[in-house]
Amino acid sequence: MKKKGNILVFIFSIYVCIMSYYLYTHQYYNTDMEAYMGLIYKTEFPDMKIEEIHQKVYDELKEKNPDFAGLGPVDPMVEEVAKGESTYYKVLSENPKAYEEELQLFAVKPFYNFINWSFFKLGFSASASTFLISIISYALIIILIFSFLIKILRNYNLAFIITVLISLFKPLLESSRHASPDSLSCLLLLLSFYAFIIRKNLFLTGIFAMLCILTRPEYFILYSFLYALIYFYKNKLQVKTYPLLISYVYLFLSFLLIQIFNQIPWSVLFMNQFTKVQIYPISNPDVFSFSDYIHFIKSKMMLEFNASYFPILLIFIVIILANHFSLHSKKSQAQVLFFVLIYGTVVLRFLIFPSLVNRMMLGFYLVIILGLIYIQSSRVDICKNSLEDGK
Repeated sequence: MKKKGNILVFIFSIYVCIMSYYLYTHQYYNTDMEAYMGLIYKTEFPDMKIEEIHQKVYDELKEKNPDFAGLGPVDPMVEEVAKGESTYYKVLSENPKAYEEELQLFAVKPFYNFINWSFFKLGFSASASTFLISIISYALIIILIFSFLIKILRNYNLAFIITVLISLFKPLLESSRHASPDSLSCLLLLLSFYAFIIRKNLFLTGIFAMLCILTRPEYFILYSFLYALIYFYKNKLQVKTYPLLISYVYLFLSFLLIQIFNQIPWSVLFMNQFTKVQIYPISNPDVFSFSDYIHFIKSKMMLEFNASYFPILLIFIVIILANHFSLHSKKSQAQVLFFVLIYGTVVLRFLIFPSLVNRMMLGFYLVIILGLIYIQSSRVDICKNSLEDGK
């Protein structure tokens, strides 16, 4: 059995390398890349003028991908979500001052930007640095999932099959082809869950959670809910109150640190994405219209939810929990609350940023999928901090 497991691990390692190479050769040059590249140069060369940074970024993009958005002619047939969106990136490619202000929209993800800069320091180009972290995160995500499933299922064959299927999950592949913090934040989210559920280490859980928030600040909502759930079941989880509160204070301080250095108010970010793109969001922001906000939320809520994977996952949640549910069981109540909090987080996030782009929802999707596998296959509920036969 052990020899067969070692063979599967070897085959899995080869598979991870093949998928990583495929992603490296099939990268998608999304429009966020130019901002992350600019932040790399701004960090590495703090005295460099924005005009020179702007020139270096777009010269590299022209060489790597001449079809990058903003470098070619504007397509009049492109449907705009926010007014002025179709010409926005064209303006940025020609206007260093507007480009400088756009960089502030992406400075609120310090850990992701730090990793990008670190790759640049290792000798990679600015463009390569921005998507290498997505590819490496993809590889580490599926390795982590494989390790998790082996411990839960105790069946190498089944763990291998499920991991391969998850590795082909469209949002996971999409996030790994984009220069974005989606893959890295998902990896850190899963690491925090792994540290808590498998390793039973609250300190490591807090470290990974902090880094996740510093990569994507909106995960603070999910962690706040989950820490409240842990506190509510702290006796069952064998978690002491003081270390739990200290851990949450660090999460709060991480989120607060981002807000202190953030120069872009939420209203400007909302308008730029969904109503009217602003060329100068810092020096000359438009007045926020609450009625426009309400109108957009009402028009998109049902469509966005139905276009995501959340409805189909909700069906499986209901089916699996129904088979394990008992009205008087705290175990059942904890499991239900766990998924209620995840969906509650998604709703709150949507009210702040009304978009459920699948690659951005990757962390939520994988937590739901792995949580259901845990409930269905483990003899202990997801909210108990020990495995009956895993000591």
